[in-house]
Amino acid sequence: MSSSMSSQGVVDRVQHFVSEHKHAVLIGTAAALVAIGGAAYYGSSSGSGSRGDVEKGEGKKDRKKSKKKKTVKDEDGPILEERKPKAAVVEEDEPIYTDEDIARMSEEERTKAAASLKGKGNSAYQQRKFAIALDYYTRAIAVTPKPEPVFFSNRAACFVNLNPPQHEKVIEDCNQALALDKNYLKALNRRATALEVLGKYEEALCDFTAAAILDKFQNMTAAEAVERVLKKLATDKAQEIYATREKRLPSHMFTSAYFGAFRPRALPELPENPTTGDSTLRMALEALKASDYAHAFTLVNEAIEQGISWDAGKAEALNLRGTFKFLMTEIDGAKEDFLKSIELEPSFTQTWVKIASVYMEQSDPKKAFECFEEAIKHNPNDADIYYHRGQVLFIMNEFGEAAENYTKSTELDDKFVFSHIQLAVAQYKSGNLANSMATFRRTLKAFPDRSEPQNYYGELLLDQQRYPDAIEKFERAVEIERAKTPPMNVLPMVNKGLALFQWQQDVEAAERCCQEALEIDPECEAAVATLAQLSLQQGKIDVALRMFDRQSQLARSEPELVGALTYQFATEAQVKFMQTYPEMAAQLGQMARMM
Repeated sequence: MSSSMSSQGVVDRVQHFVSEHKHAVLIGTAAALVAIGGAAYYGSSSGSGSRGDVEKGEGKKDRKKSKKKKTVKDEDGPILEERKPKAAVVEEDEPIYTDEDIARMSEEERTKAAASLKGKGNSAYQQRKFAIALDYYTRAIAVTPKPEPVFFSNRAACFVNLNPPQHEKVIEDCNQALALDKNYLKALNRRATALEVLGKYEEALCDFTAAAILDKFQNMTAAEAVERVLKKLATDKAQEIYATREKRLPSHMFTSAYFGAFRPRALPELPENPTTGDSTLRMALEALKASDYAHAFTLVNEAIEQGISWDAGKAEALNLRGTFKFLMTEIDGAKEDFLKSIELEPSFTQTWVKIASVYMEQSDPKKAFECFEEAIKHNPNDADIYYHRGQVLFIMNEFGEAAENYTKSTELDDKFVFSHIQLAVAQYKSGNLANSMATFRRTLKAFPDRSEPQNYYGELLLDQQRYPDAIEKFERAVEIERAKTPPMNVLPMVNKGLALFQWQQDVEAAERCCQEALEIDPECEAAVATLAQLSLQQGKIDVALRMFDRQSQLARSEPELVGALTYQFATEAQVKFMQTYPEMAAQLGQMARMM
């Protein structure tokens, strides 16, 4: 197992924990947001449930979870199937009021006329006569002495059902309804749906978020809409960023972990009369050995441009450049370099292994396994082949076969620590707890000066909720890392924070662990992602948003970027909610405690 895999595992675990408690996190965060932005609370007489004329079923009933499918008998609809609009024929028994007529009417007469028009609109709507219903609601809006949000919301439902739907007008009418009653759930949901159809995802997300919270998460439709729109918004934004972002190497820890997943090899011997390109390649490999990755990348590019005089050297250079391209997610360019390397040096098994990684990235496991077989044909005693084939099988949840490959790797080279660690993890995933623990104990004894066995053993103990034992292992791993030559691997520090969080809900202690980790390694993705979630738990929204933004910058792949943006946009929507509904803070705090 490499640190890069475990780092992603830390992010996955904290996000899984948050998703398991997402309603409580959402509510608790929103409750803490009342102080953000200096929003003031002013009493409103248009609160939900206090109005004299609202849609049937509004208020408490509307907040109950209902599995009943909407029908034409429900005046609130909306009926979303397209219908050919009927001609707006007005019934003779309902007079058409001119401006002059309205001006002469008393307030009581206008109220009675508006109610009558609304009733006829409801009847027409139930008969799917949407254009006629729309006309009645428009006339009700004109005659009523006091603007009623239900008139605008009902007319919006008519605009939804015209053919084609008029989503811009839906939004306009819902804006009017919500200006009169900001707690009007039907108007919020209608506007959100129209905004989503028009591709205005950020605005739609804010409305769906508000609807879900105001409805106390009783209506799962709104909660599911939040997730759906979040996915669309984050995916679109990630594609936009990813298409224009300059390719770069990932963090030092991630890059070190990737190269550390291959056993060290002796530097190649230069020809008797090396060229400038030959010497530059040697410098690149020396920089790689010193973990000076940026310099190694520059030098290997220079070596290839200068020209390398012998085939084995060219294959080595292409292998190294392809590796850097792979780490920078230039998958096609990496594949091209690896194939050229193999063409020059077919027995270069490390390149075969890396081509397999490319095929896995391209979702082609069949070709990946063919590459492993080719590598075995050339060098059946290369432990790297079996370790990395085990990794692929592990990712595919084939833990038994993965364990067989890790075992083969350890038999060929028992000094490669990651084969031992991953064997123990595969045994654990297979349900062989006793074998896994025994393998870990042997590994701890065989590699007393390595932090990785301590850290990964701690992760398995954490998974078993053996919190004190897990924390002890993480602390020992940190101790070993502090004693070695920098740079320090801060992952055990982040894991300790996560263990404290899950064990005692000690958010502050967990936060301190992540902050210390970031002081040592500002590019540690796991620390950034975990601190973002912990800050969210404490209502430190400015810190959380900053961390989510940082997580987006550090994301190596598009899926990682989508994940970071998802949390960022969700948090921003919650900020917007509390700016609009500061009076909800007390209720949200109570809901969070109940969850």
